[in-house]
Amino acid sequence: MRREVQWRELGQGHGPRVLLLPGLGARGSGFLALAQRLLPAARPLLVEYPEGEAAACGAGVLARQVLRAVGEVDAVVASSFGGMVAAHLAAAGAARGVAFLGAFTRTEHLGVRGLAIGMMGPIARWARPGAVAAGLAAWTPVPFSRVPEVVPTTPLERDSTWHRALAIRGEAPPPELRRLPVSCVCIQGTRDVLVPPATVERLAASLPPGTPLHRLRGAGHVPYFTHPDACARLLQPWLAALGAGAAAVASSAA
Repeated sequence: MRREVQWRELGQGHGPRVLLLPGLGARGSGFLALAQRLLPAARPLLVEYPEGEAAACGAGVLARQVLRAVGEVDAVVASSFGGMVAAHLAAAGAARGVAFLGAFTRTEHLGVRGLAIGMMGPIARWARPGAVAAGLAAWTPVPFSRVPEVVPTTPLERDSTWHRALAIRGEAPPPELRRLPVSCVCIQGTRDVLVPPATVERLAASLPPGTPLHRLRGAGHVPYFTHPDACARLLQPWLAALGAGAAAVASSAA
């Protein structure tokens, strides 16, 4: 059982360090296809969250745990609840950019659904998500062997989701990013049934003006998993701009 954040970095290049953050009950390994497509222009970091009772913390505490584990990064690509963690990291100055993939920084962005986010815990524990739930989230059939990358399937994963979901409402939301020097981009699936397309408008209003907003036609809640090529094409120019900005700062400092 993981009691701390675990992570691994892919690639040996000199591109930006890109932290890939999964959602509430998903595995970080689900980002592997996207991570491979971001090589060699970036150094992706796959993350797995703590499990069991160690998961009984909200996004702010989890962000501090992630920061202790991996240190500062250039960018964060966050899915769903991972967007809340990413927002805390950006507000703390630990990331210069955040890409939100079907994500949110505050439960209010979810509208009425945000009031019931704590129900994700009981659903995970007692409804026992499986291939049907994974297919609904992805909006496409998910191979049985890959279902655990999308929804919590083991008793430990379901218990971890229970603890994490109940802790979300017990902490203050992250600061707004609108006035912070953070580069953001939003990618939203048009078939996302968990974080519906209307959510992205509320999210964008809380981000720096001019933040690009991309809609992936036919994509569900986990576009990084189902549409890694499309996500990579949208992320690569953004990551290149982040890298160029860092190089310019370093050059002027020299």
